[in-house]
Formats: sequence, C-alpha cells, structure tokens
Amino acid sequence: MLRRHRSARPALLVAGLYAAALTFAVVAALISGNLGPLWWLTLFTPVTEGATATGQNLLLLVLAGVFWTWGIWQVLRGPLAGPPPDQDQRTLRLRVAFYVATAATWLGHVIASLAGVDATVIDSAVMWVVVLLFMRVLGGDRPYMRGAGVLGYGGFTVISVVDLTAGPILEGLELICGLACLAWLALALRAQGYDDRWGTATVVYGIASLVAPILLVLVAMPLPAEGSAVEALGVVASVLIMIWLARSAHDLAAPRQAERSNRSATLA
Repeated sequence: MLRRHRSARPALLVAGLYAAALTFAVVAALISGNLGPLWWLTLFTPVTEGATATGQNLLLLVLAGVFWTWGIWQVLRGPLAGPPPDQDQRTLRLRVAFYVATAATWLGHVIASLAGVDATVIDSAVMWVVVLLFMRVLGGDRPYMRGAGVLGYGGFTVISVVDLTAGPILEGLELICGLACLAWLALALRAQGYDDRWGTATVVYGIASLVAPILLVLVAMPLPAEGSAVEALGVVASVLIMIWLARSAHDLAAPRQAERSNRSATLA
C-alpha cells in the first residue's frame, strides 16, 4: 500500500497522528464526560452549550473523526507511483486548481467554525476557476455543463460578496445557484466516467458527495437542534467533496492504465 502512492508515508503519518489524537479524545470523553477535546478535534469549535457526552453525540463526533482521518489519507497520499504522463499546461493548471479547491474546502470549513465567518466566497470562487479549466481539459462543446458551472459557482461568489457588504439578495437566487452547482457536478461526473484519465473510485466518491447532503439532511431532521453534535454530519459532506477534488487531481498525474499494461507486457 505504501509503495502504490507517491506520498503514502507522510500521509499515513499525518493520518495516524490524527487517529491517535482522536482515540485519546474519545477515551477522555468516555472517562470524564468532557467533550471539549473531541469537539475541537472534529468540529474545530468549542463545545456547544448544553452538549453532553451522550451516545448520540459521541457517535456523531467519532463519525466525523473517522471521515477526517480517511480524508487526510486520501488527500495527502498523492497520485499512484510511477512515471507521470505527459501533461500540457491546461491539465497542469487544472490539477493545481483541484488541489487549491481541496484546500479551500477545508479552509472554509475551519474558518466558518473558528471565526463564525461564511467562507463561501473563497470556495465558490475557486470552484468557478475549476469549472473553466475543467471545460478546457475536457474539450468539446458542452454549453449546458459550462453554463451550469458558471451560473452556480459564479452566482455563489457574487452572492457571498454582496452578503459581506450587507447588500440585498434576490429571493430564490441561492436555490437556483445551488441547483446549478448540483447539475454541474452531475455532468462533470458523467464526463469523468467516460474519460480514462479518471478512475472509477474517483467518480464513485464524486457521486457520494453529490448524494450525501440529501441523505444527511434526512438523518439530521429528527436530531435536536440544541445540545447535539449534528454539525458532524456536515463534516461527512465536506470530506467527500474534498476527496473527490483531490483524487481528480491525483488521477491526472497517475500513470495511464494502458502504459502500465504495455510496460508489464514488455517486462514479461
């Protein structure tokens, strides 16, 4: 496993350290009933007032921690080992944009938690760049896909800027932009599925990130709004989209399957 990916050892080290800290925080919560360390480690915020170490809260926080651990491993391990394929400038720029979007998603989650500031403007602006670069790398005429991405992420960028300046926002505009983002992601995953530069697992993670928010809303509905670690469900959605973004970048730098097959045949 460690030899399959270019940065597997550092990724395993970081993920292992986080998992160890998570285990310590869980044990501390079970023994003392103090959710502070576990809450900080998984949600990056102080404990919500009235929250106690109930089985439900512990389960939600551990779920968030497990997803963070898996996300760290998936993101930091890098592409598959082996000589990377030749890349033009467009592909290289898209890879960088995917990685920046991954970092922006994590940073937005942390900023929103620590400072209580909506960091949507950062995430949506970066994703808008991803949309434009993605279209160039895919090639072909895809007006619906381009339109959905520009409307969705470009719209959210404008909305976030207007919101920061306390300006008025048209009613229903956020819903339209949200649906446009979902449409773009669905079309992007369809395009990746037909393109051998991206692996099946990457597409599956993308589908999971598309479906997860809907399922998580249904799961969160019966949970109490106060004294509950319901925010942990948001971590699941964030980590899934981060994994899809990072793997999309990793796959572009991975040795091509055909090239690996040819090398194996030559060695045989």
